[in-house]
Amino acid sequence: MLYRSSVVAVAVLLCLSKTASAQDARKYSAWEGTWGRGSPPGSWDPTKPPGPGQQAPLTPEYQAAYDANLTKAKAGIAFDPKYTCGPVGMPRVMTLGAPMEFIVKPTVVYMLLESTSPLRRIYTDGRAWPSDPDRSYVGYSVGKWLDPDSAGTYHTLEIETRALKGLRLMDNSGIPLASDGETVVKERLHLDKADPDIMHNEITTIDHAFTQPWTVSRLYKRVHDA
Repeated sequence: MLYRSSVVAVAVLLCLSKTASAQDARKYSAWEGTWGRGSPPGSWDPTKPPGPGQQAPLTPEYQAAYDANLTKAKAGIAFDPKYTCGPVGMPRVMTLGAPMEFIVKPTVVYMLLESTSPLRRIYTDGRAWPSDPDRSYVGYSVGKWLDPDSAGTYHTLEIETRALKGLRLMDNSGIPLASDGETVVKERLHLDKADPDIMHNEITTIDHAFTQPWTVSRLYKRVHDA
């Protein structure tokens, strides 16, 4: 009888676990899949003209560096890692030169980005920041799911990214980022309430090349026939 009771208890626990997993999966169901670019390509802030029209909040030092990049571009001198299919890094990779696939697990979100093939991991398990994270072009990201409407499904994902490295630019015109590796990128992604096939990403870049944090909003659209 004890053996039979134990078997029944294990079976019940397995059923409960599967039910909980199914319920958790439904919370993320609208996020998974392939997403393509919804904002215009090239420029970082889609609401402003490209190049100097972006009005990047650059310090005098980095404005001079940007002017030098503009001069190089006119002379046909390569200065952008993208010219040789190199990694563009964060936050620029989120302009989506090619589609990205969202894969959601209980403790981590994977962003598979086709452009130069980076993989972003956003840890959502409540971990603290590591004391010495491995640096990369897309950095180390920690995220938090939010259900602001208490609707039982996640509507918003907040992400903070640190530990970036390498030569990184904000856009095709050559707006620079500081080389000190202290860039912090904060994202607030949310699905459009009227159309779940649209994803908004409010991106704030904090960097020593800027006189103030630079916030822009970008748009992604679900790809149904990926």
